[in-house]
Amino acid sequence: MHPAKVIGAALLAAALPMAAHANAELAKSKNCMACHSVDKKLVGPAFKDVAAKYKSDKDAAAKLSQSILKGSTGKWGPIPMPANAVSDTDASALAKWVLTL
Repeated sequence: MHPAKVIGAALLAAALPMAAHANAELAKSKNCMACHSVDKKLVGPAFKDVAAKYKSDKDAAAKLSQSILKGSTGKWGPIPMPANAVSDTDASALAKWVLTL
């Protein structure tokens, strides 16, 4: 393999954990973790369960982003998720992060 490709792959691999960590921090800063956790149900579903539910849905990131922005009801039981005061960019980043879990 060409050295430039090896270096590029190494840089990408190194950046992925930082991106995941950054979005976990974003979730904490936007109070998502008040109702969700990565691996267990709290008030809302675990993020890993959300990722599993939507793993074969090609529109999952857009759907989750809209749920974050506008809230949702009935997808995970009787407790509604309220709309969240986040930017479109943050909602998209959070949705994409959840889907990586």
